[in-house]
Amino acid sequence: MANNPTNQRIIQLQQGWDEEIKVKAIDVLEDMLNGGLKSGKANMFAPKEYVNIYTVCYDMCTQRSPYNWSRELYNRHGETIEQYLTSTVLPALREKTGQGGTILLTELQARWTNHQIMNKWLKKFFTYLDRYYVKHHSLPTLSQAGLKHFRTHIYDEMKSDTTAAILALIDEERDGEIIDKTLIKSSVELYESMGMGSLDAYAADLEAPLLDSTRAYYVKKRQEWIETDSTPDYLIKAERALNEERNRVGDYLNSASEVKLLRVCEEEILEKVESVLLEKEGSGCRVLLANDKSEDLQRMFRLFSRLENGLNPIATIVEQFISAMGLECIDKRKARLDGGEKDKNDDPKFVRSLLSLHDKYLGVIKSDFSGHSLFQKALKDAFVEIMNKNVGQFTNAELMSTFCDRVLKSNEKLNDAEVEENLDRVVQLFSYLTDKDLFAEIYRNQLAKRLLNQRSSSDDSEKIMIAKLKMQCGTQFTAKMEGMLGDLAVGSDQRSEFESKMKQHKSKLDFSAQVLTNGFWPTYKSPEVALVPEMTQCMDVFKTWHDEKHAKRKISWVFSLGNATVRGVFGKKSYDLQVTTLQAVALHALNEGQSLSFVELSEKLNLEETIMKPLMHSLSCGKYRVLTKSPASNKINNTDTFAANPKFSCNMRKIRIPMASLDTNHSPKKLEDNRLLAIEAAIVRIMKARKTLQHQQLVAEVLSQLAFFKPNPRVIKKCIETLIDREYLERNADSSQMYNYLA
Repeated sequence: MANNPTNQRIIQLQQGWDEEIKVKAIDVLEDMLNGGLKSGKANMFAPKEYVNIYTVCYDMCTQRSPYNWSRELYNRHGETIEQYLTSTVLPALREKTGQGGTILLTELQARWTNHQIMNKWLKKFFTYLDRYYVKHHSLPTLSQAGLKHFRTHIYDEMKSDTTAAILALIDEERDGEIIDKTLIKSSVELYESMGMGSLDAYAADLEAPLLDSTRAYYVKKRQEWIETDSTPDYLIKAERALNEERNRVGDYLNSASEVKLLRVCEEEILEKVESVLLEKEGSGCRVLLANDKSEDLQRMFRLFSRLENGLNPIATIVEQFISAMGLECIDKRKARLDGGEKDKNDDPKFVRSLLSLHDKYLGVIKSDFSGHSLFQKALKDAFVEIMNKNVGQFTNAELMSTFCDRVLKSNEKLNDAEVEENLDRVVQLFSYLTDKDLFAEIYRNQLAKRLLNQRSSSDDSEKIMIAKLKMQCGTQFTAKMEGMLGDLAVGSDQRSEFESKMKQHKSKLDFSAQVLTNGFWPTYKSPEVALVPEMTQCMDVFKTWHDEKHAKRKISWVFSLGNATVRGVFGKKSYDLQVTTLQAVALHALNEGQSLSFVELSEKLNLEETIMKPLMHSLSCGKYRVLTKSPASNKINNTDTFAANPKFSCNMRKIRIPMASLDTNHSPKKLEDNRLLAIEAAIVRIMKARKTLQHQQLVAEVLSQLAFFKPNPRVIKKCIETLIDREYLERNADSSQMYNYLA
């Protein structure tokens, strides 16, 4: 049924307020709150009571002017809350001040809960005000108005005391005491509510003092810990403190405080003492590395990775430490050489020590420092220094290559998996060498010897190593090595074809030849030795066959690389002597009891003294002395006389008689010439692209392009001068430091 305004009873302001609203609602509500009502109680007012009060408020707000009391009721709503807060709540809180933080905060929590209940019920009673009057006059809602009153009359008056109480309890918890976390959490929620939808009040009134208090607390703790604790113990406490602060935020603070709170802790307990902790005598970073304290290093990495640039000092120490350990290995090698040990290009003990060192600290970087790029760079820089510091006559590049030679010959007695693992480790060290081209030159020579002398344990292993080098340095780096393997693969097919051809010729020798592509293989000495007629005949057959098959190819013989098996009869026993072609020819010259002087033998074989001496030394002074020389000694002289050794005896039937190589592992002059060509090519490439360039820029770009060696800037300058003389470049007319490219 519709209301009839003409018959509706007019409610006067005082009548409605004093007789209905105040007596039946506000006074009752205040009595309930003062009586200790818990917020969990749902029905403070019976439905009928609530409806009657609501109806009175509604009627007073819907009466026609001048009896519309909306404005008056809105004001009295605020006055009611204000009166209750100032006369009841504030005195109760002030009474608890000074009795202890927990008592004050407990009272505050109770009063805040009561205020929320009061605010809720008053909003229910005066709902019509919120719906129309507040909305039309753009006033704060009843809930907002209630909060503002609480903020003005309670929060602003008590916040300094309550903040101090909260901070005191937090410090107690930091010192290991048990506190009421729920109480602090509810207090923090009050601070959050006072922001009216923002965290401004929380940030200004609680968070800022909390950060200051935290800083002061950890300044004191830092001073205590740094004086009494070792670095690992200090970091254990620091990590525990940081975890506790993070948990503290989760337990009762606003999540927005976590970053700021942890930052304060990090500054005080980590950043300000980082250098002291890292360098601490007896327990600093170097000591942890030396004693393999993995857990402590991991903790150190975790903590200092929180700081901007916090890992840089640790990475520097790690680099210095690894460099020092590497230099120890080098010093041990130097001490051995100084102690009289013969300097050889084969020092597996030294190479293994470097491999072990690298394996160890590569593992440390991965496990303890999470493979962080800073520490990978530290490892790289340390090993670049170590690997390019040479001791003795032979460079580290040569020692590394010879170690690979041992592995690939199976001198180390390894299975296939172990061979590949060793090659992997060597290539990792190889990547730190500055003179990669030197390693390549030596490795190529040793590869050639393995392939030609059939000393390689596995073709697959050879291919694997070349593939690893190719991945590290590119196709250009390994092109010749791949060509060498290709020659042997093709050569095996050609040998089969030639063997069938040889069967048509009645020869006493089992002859075969290996064709090598001149550009792939190292340059070898090729003495024109006087061969036995049977050998010459076989060579002629092969040349004829080869010329028919490859008319445009020219072949030249390299006798120093050939090998032969010679049947030798000493007394009643015969032996198969595995020798080089030169050794075989020398043995043939002394066959059937002949005795020749050094000079006579040299003339008969058509060989120079420099070749004859190592040749005759291998046959008469080595492990298997199939020849005798007079006078007897371990040195070959031009006056010596040689003959077969009738007393030669050996337990083995097949005997390999090694001979010293006539060729060095590499030619320094050839390497230097190749480098000059590479520098000149790089200069021309750069200038062709840039046309004009300043001297320092050109030098810098040349250095960046040359990956296989690091030339001296003076050498680059010399190459530039050479190219100017050859009219590839010219100096700029306006500046002597500028160069122009001449097309």
